[in-house]
Amino acid sequence: MKNRLILWAAGIILALSSCGNASNKDAKETADSINESMADTSTMSTDTTAAQTEDAKFATEAASGGLAEVELGKLAEQKASDAKVKEFGAMMVKDHSKANEELKALAAKKNIALPTAPAEEKQKKMQEISAKTGADFDKAYVEEMLADHKKDVTLFEEASNKVQDPEMKQFFDKTLPVLRTHLDHIQKIAEKK
Repeated sequence: MKNRLILWAAGIILALSSCGNASNKDAKETADSINESMADTSTMSTDTTAAQTEDAKFATEAASGGLAEVELGKLAEQKASDAKVKEFGAMMVKDHSKANEELKALAAKKNIALPTAPAEEKQKKMQEISAKTGADFDKAYVEEMLADHKKDVTLFEEASNKVQDPEMKQFFDKTLPVLRTHLDHIQKIAEKK
């Protein structure tokens, strides 16, 4: 009952944090705080709650990144001037939407709060990129996707080695090859720019 109440409160807090109120933490930070609070109130052993907190941190980081990838992918589908960049954007929307839904279902099952919007830093980067047009947009998008996927691959490799929950580990193991494919694809596009 206590966990349900905490999750209900978490949902309210996340909804409010995604409304753009500058005095609130960003959505990822809010999710991390909620997950830490749930671990603090847990009746499990210290080792178990510490592992759950670490698992939740990986999940919130992955969710934030996935949400940003989808939003930037949609932007690329609309604004890119290069057909390959548009195609990559469409792939981001499709693949990351699927992964986001899988992670969301898994997090709900594990009582992990996820952000409802990308982290503030990612939102700022999206605004920066969206202000560009033509070849400048393509270049900025490709650079961001290259940097982002390098970071994603590293995050998922770490999670694959550190996550304790078997289902969470399976998610990271399943998603990692897709991210590596994305990285390879965007590297090829970047080489031609």
